[in-house]
Amino acid sequence: MNEDFLHYVWQYQLFSITKLQTTQKEDVTILKTGIHNHNSGPDFLNAQLKIDTQLWVGNVEIHLKSSDWYAHHHEIDKNYDAVILHVVWEDDVTVFMKNDKPLPVLELKGVVLEPTLNNYRNLLDVKQRWIHCEKEISAVDKFVLENWKERLFFERLERKSTEMNQLLIVNQNDFEAVLFQLLAKNFGLKVNGEAFLDLAKSFDFSVLRKVRFDENQLAALLFGQSGFLVEVIEDEYHQQLKNEYQYLQHKYQLKPILKNQFSFFRMRPPNFPTIRIAQLIALYHVHQNLFSKVIQIETLAGFYELFNIEVNLFWKTHYIFSKESKKSSKKITKSFVDLLLINTIIPLKFLYQKNRGEVDESEFLEVLQKIKPEKNSIISKFDTIKINAKNAYDTQALLELKNNYCAKKLCLQCAIGIKLLSKN
Repeated sequence: MNEDFLHYVWQYQLFSITKLQTTQKEDVTILKTGIHNHNSGPDFLNAQLKIDTQLWVGNVEIHLKSSDWYAHHHEIDKNYDAVILHVVWEDDVTVFMKNDKPLPVLELKGVVLEPTLNNYRNLLDVKQRWIHCEKEISAVDKFVLENWKERLFFERLERKSTEMNQLLIVNQNDFEAVLFQLLAKNFGLKVNGEAFLDLAKSFDFSVLRKVRFDENQLAALLFGQSGFLVEVIEDEYHQQLKNEYQYLQHKYQLKPILKNQFSFFRMRPPNFPTIRIAQLIALYHVHQNLFSKVIQIETLAGFYELFNIEVNLFWKTHYIFSKESKKSSKKITKSFVDLLLINTIIPLKFLYQKNRGEVDESEFLEVLQKIKPEKNSIISKFDTIKINAKNAYDTQALLELKNNYCAKKLCLQCAIGIKLLSKN
């Protein structure tokens, strides 16, 4: 038993309301349950009740036991002076108001509807399940599930964009700079993401703005700042970048990060940090106002075209500076563009539109519904319980469901959980 369940029971009046009485045998008629308060203070605000013949307007506080009133020190908190009813599962002690009169108490134990109680026990009183509703979720009405997935998707998008907004504040509302930093982090993938973010933050974005027209200067900036130009390598291109970087370093007072921050261990060569940096260089040399272009594009095909760039000729025959390899294009794959869209471009574009007060939700849905579903352990597990993801929109919604509802046991704040609890 938990308080969230009692909140749910009170809000939807899932108890016998015939001859409802307080523990002091006063008749109770509920006119309005009140507004559910998710902040500090009483649990339901502005409720309307009739206790015996007296009409009361005020707040309702809910606890598992009456004694929790004192355990939470409500007796010395002025926010609770306007409580007109104490709703509890078990009334174990008398609570007194400021006027020394007993606070009216409604004990729910014994009056909660039996189907509701059984559904609660079946859903939440189980252990050793991946998610509480794994045996029932596939039977939930499709309409409920689809509507909830859309809400989950936009909750996830909102949360991601809120995190990005902190970076925007640091960068003085420069969306171009924020896009570069977030793309850099994504180019580093999970293994090198933080190192790439450190690289992107190691110089002011204004420096990149000045050098991006010259591919060699841009390459010198990024490879120099990432520490890959400190080695002595007998290669003309490496030496050229090294000389260029020494000039930039002096001109802009640059301090490189440590090369050993980047990991090559157990990575496929196309994901080597050197190749991802080379792709980032090509991207920013070709598209010198990248954020403006990102804002204008509304289709998946348009994004694929945007990222269809060629790396420098040197990198077509190298994975690292010191060793030549078989020639290959080293292009950014569509699957990698999908990751960039999911993790950076769409959340940042959502933040931009939200700041302008003109969010086009259909655009985000349309793009993500055309992207293949993500592959990870969570999505695979949903598949085993017959919740199949058809696209990236589905996988983003399911990841939000698992990580921010199921894992936190917030079944009573979940449309699926509420639907299962309310079944007959």
